[in-house]
Amino acid sequence: MITKSDSPFPFQFELFGNLYHYHYIFETLAFIMGVRVYYYLKKGIPDPISDEHRLWIMLGAMLGALIGSRVVAVLETPEVLHHLSFAVLYQSKTIVGGLLGGLFGVEIIKKIIGVNIASGDIYVIPIIIALFIGRIGCFSMGIDEPTYGIPTTLFSGMDLGDGILRHPIMLYEMVYLVLLFCFFMAIKNKTLINGDRFKLFMVLYFLFRFLIEFIKPYQSLFLNLSSIHWSAMLIFAYYYTFMIRLTRTIFI
Repeated sequence: MITKSDSPFPFQFELFGNLYHYHYIFETLAFIMGVRVYYYLKKGIPDPISDEHRLWIMLGAMLGALIGSRVVAVLETPEVLHHLSFAVLYQSKTIVGGLLGGLFGVEIIKKIIGVNIASGDIYVIPIIIALFIGRIGCFSMGIDEPTYGIPTTLFSGMDLGDGILRHPIMLYEMVYLVLLFCFFMAIKNKTLINGDRFKLFMVLYFLFRFLIEFIKPYQSLFLNLSSIHWSAMLIFAYYYTFMIRLTRTIFI
């Protein structure tokens, strides 16, 4: 049973006599900054996709993310399937499901409107920035957000609100996102096939989430793997040919 401790987590602010998590503020800020960075990067860049089609693609991404984030999050705790309600479904969400659902939402919309051009490269940096800002909010929630890690004796262990030194998973992810940002900025002028940057981001991010899941107190969905594990493997299977091509480019 999780108990409270003298830890400063979770960070909260008081408004009209009620306590609120900063997570909600950072979540909103993440969305706003992601959109602003996207439009900043889009300036002066010739887009082979029309504005109308780009709006449809963004709509597909948002709807797919809305559905995917809820489905994967619910499957993280399989026992809730026996008493699933709209409230539980609405409150459950995970960025892994959002990215997965957004990807397939985009692909479905592109099939419908007849767009065959890769459309994801321009979103890589905005997504990384939005993720980083959002993760600050997740980290500030401590054990109130189910993203904390298992107990550890490593120097990085932190009391996130229950008196136990745990892996600060969100802090690890924030460091990883900074590394991803630096990496993609370093290769921004490198000539790549259109769409490869987004594919590379998805593979690298989902690889991190697959590995980091093992130091979280996850619940098994199937074969002792969580819904996050299975989502990552779905991405690896989807981008299988890209991964083979990238490997051959690097080592051959």
